[in-house]
Amino acid sequence: MGKKEQKQNQINIELDEKIAEGIYSNLAIINHSVSEFVVDFISMMPGTPKAKVKSRIVLTPQHAKKFLKALSDNVHRFEKAHGAIKDYEQPSIPMNFGPTGEA
Repeated sequence: MGKKEQKQNQINIELDEKIAEGIYSNLAIINHSVSEFVVDFISMMPGTPKAKVKSRIVLTPQHAKKFLKALSDNVHRFEKAHGAIKDYEQPSIPMNFGPTGEA
């Protein structure tokens, strides 16, 4: 690929200060319809009966599948460099959102 082709494929991404701070999440609730996946990122604190959705991301099914692959690839590379990530069992959390997946 030539330099001209590389420049055409580059995307200029801006990251403002507020977004760059990030949002902590220790629970994700995933719902989907025929046309979209909705991922709610939640922050739950121990001993607190209430949790707040901190961010909601809506993806097309195609982008959800690309995100799954990208996340899987990154976890694999992380574990190759730093060792296996331990998966701790957590008590199930009753949520009244209808059928959901958790991540």
